[in-house]
Amino acid sequence: MASTTRLPDEPPAPDRAPGAEAAAPARPPRAGRDALLDNAKFLLIVLVVAGHAIEPTTESRIAEAVYFWVYLFHMPAFVLISGYLSKSQDGSGRRIDKLLTTIAAPYLIFWGVYALQSLSVDRNLPDGPLEPLWLTWFLAALFVWRLTVPLWKRIRFPLAVAVAVSLAGGLVATGDVLGMSRIVSLLPFFVAGLLMEQRHLDLLKSGWVRAWSVGVLVVTAAMSYLYLEQLSREWIYWRESLADRDMDILPVGIPGRILFMLLAFSLTVAVLSLTPRAKTWFTRYGALTMYAFLLHGLVIRIAEQFGWYEWALGTLGDIGAFAVTGVLGVGLTFLLMSAWVRAGTHWLVEPKLDWILRRDRDLRPAPSLRLPDLRLPGRR
Repeated sequence: MASTTRLPDEPPAPDRAPGAEAAAPARPPRAGRDALLDNAKFLLIVLVVAGHAIEPTTESRIAEAVYFWVYLFHMPAFVLISGYLSKSQDGSGRRIDKLLTTIAAPYLIFWGVYALQSLSVDRNLPDGPLEPLWLTWFLAALFVWRLTVPLWKRIRFPLAVAVAVSLAGGLVATGDVLGMSRIVSLLPFFVAGLLMEQRHLDLLKSGWVRAWSVGVLVVTAAMSYLYLEQLSREWIYWRESLADRDMDILPVGIPGRILFMLLAFSLTVAVLSLTPRAKTWFTRYGALTMYAFLLHGLVIRIAEQFGWYEWALGTLGDIGAFAVTGVLGVGLTFLLMSAWVRAGTHWLVEPKLDWILRRDRDLRPAPSLRLPDLRLPGRR
């Protein structure tokens, strides 16, 4: 499989109707990918995989603090980047086709894959596919967020509205359908990505922003060790509303939600500021993050099923199991993005749906209409 595979959160290639690839004339190569975003996506997917890998080994204080610190920002940062790369979503037939093939179809496929694995170990299942299963929540959320892109482009003060929606969403029981709590809670990060422009990315490379970013990383890491790791993980999972947690709105609920939103935004800015902007040896992996994201959970659950974590904790101790499992998580990230794994799994991660998509003309841009000049002769 070619290594230039596009993923759901990448800039789309020029549109064409399904099945028309063979007949399309050769096109000049499109502009190069943004190395900063690819580098950031790679670093974040390493944290996602390693974070899931070490979760069962967070018995020690240092392990719990590292886990908590990573979860403060890694998914909010991913969501913000996804928003930035969703600017072209306009609700057209071509864009809807892309949503179906790159997001909806993999969601249903991997929901089934994780459901089968869960059944093999008698793990409880959601009531149905409309309730995301483990990491599939991100695909469900991305599908909904991208459908709403035209809305955010039309309203005034979109970020303020998104923050208000996020805070208001914490006051009601959101239920499990589509992982609605995460969709609402993380909405400000997606909208912030939509609003972000190249000038904002350029600002991140200034010296004072980078110095501030180093301070943010150090201070939040220290806070995670001293204080934050003692708090509920639900603050960083964003999967339950305040109502679902039976938490009082004041003095803890809303202020706490605002605090963790600010922490996540600050850390996201810090990570983007300190990420290399030039092409590096790992830049190319930024285009392959969906493979690592969708496949790593299956490996981790199988490792749990066969007793890896019990053996590691019993043999290596808390710190040893945490360190070894973290290193293995990093290695797993590279493995799942390797050419041979992609060749064997592309039909799952990137399914072809040409057989089910319409091939009619409504996918083409509507021709511009010129109204006849109805003015009377001599009148202007």
